[in-house]
Amino acid sequence: MNPYFAKLGKLIYGRWQEENFSLTAFPSIATTALEEQSPSESVDLEELIREFLLSDEQPYQSASGFGQPELIVYDSPKFYIQLLFWLDGTTDIHQHEFSGAFHVMSGSSIHSEFTFEDAESITAHFRIGTLKLLKAELLETGSTVPIVSGRTGMHSLFHLETPSLTVVVRTHSDPGTGPQFTYLPPHIAVDPVQSDTLTNRRKQLLDVLERTGDAEYPQLVAEMIGRLDFERGFFILQNCITHLRNLGVWEEIWEIFAQKHGHLATPVVPTLEEIIRRDGIAAMRGSIEDVEQRFFLALLLNLERRSDLLEMVKRKIAGDPLEAILRWSEELIQVSESGVWILDACFPEALELDKEAQPGIYLIALEYFIRGGKIPKELKKLSKIDLALLRESFLRSSLRVLLQD
Repeated sequence: MNPYFAKLGKLIYGRWQEENFSLTAFPSIATTALEEQSPSESVDLEELIREFLLSDEQPYQSASGFGQPELIVYDSPKFYIQLLFWLDGTTDIHQHEFSGAFHVMSGSSIHSEFTFEDAESITAHFRIGTLKLLKAELLETGSTVPIVSGRTGMHSLFHLETPSLTVVVRTHSDPGTGPQFTYLPPHIAVDPVQSDTLTNRRKQLLDVLERTGDAEYPQLVAEMIGRLDFERGFFILQNCITHLRNLGVWEEIWEIFAQKHGHLATPVVPTLEEIIRRDGIAAMRGSIEDVEQRFFLALLLNLERRSDLLEMVKRKIAGDPLEAILRWSEELIQVSESGVWILDACFPEALELDKEAQPGIYLIALEYFIRGGKIPKELKKLSKIDLALLRESFLRSSLRVLLQD
């Protein structure tokens, strides 16, 4: 066992014992210990990796699959300490069935905290409501944050560097704080531990029919949606929406779901649209190597407020944050047979301008909409309807955060 983590674990255990192992006291105890004995300043990572690989004298290793990988570096009957490697950013908004604290040992992360308002339980494992961002912050190496179990501790942590390392001091489980919901913004909460294997197999079978071009696919999905309950119907729609749109039958299928479930169906489309948006930006980020562009995409994935986004750009990039954003937007513009794109914003087809002029006009329009001021001369020849079309194209995209606060 690594001597630093053995010492840290004994320190936390002793202090917690003095508080009679109060769950309420544990986050504060863990946070203070991590700040006093900072892993980012105290741990020789190369030595720890070598010792972990070559010595069998290690704590019990879980089979959780959490982290990439997860190393258990201290274990006791009351709590344990894990070192988590992250090779990919994670966008899941979640709550915990455990409490403690986490410490950014290497890298940096976007940390966001949320609340879920007007919540209504459809089943014990599926809820609808409205997810709202409370605050967002940039955590640098050395930052420590308490973990509170239950619904008051909803958060997300998106790791910016590869790899990033996080040290987590945590209880095994806090009774009465489950399920450990994952939140699909803006309106759905699901229990990721609850696995409906029949629904999973049905989704896999539908994927087979999609790949083989089965002509019965739309009819089968329509019949399923007409028969299934709200929770299972949602997961089928989530699985099938892209293919149904490609087939031109999405509206027809959606109408079946909407009629069956009435007002409960209202939050579903915004949630499915947000899942598609996040998946698209995450896929773009996975194909880009430029560090600054990846940082920009991470901000668009995780932030809802213009002020938060500009503040984080200021902390990472010298100079005017809007200049940096416009530079990244220009670098990321794509021109193809499908049109002119700035990330997931597409130049409006209804605006009939020469194709060679469209990229330049689109960038000028983006700058005008995010900076304000006088209309640039390049846009003065456009009608109010044309300007409205351009603005609407950005408001439907991930760049909308820059146009509003």
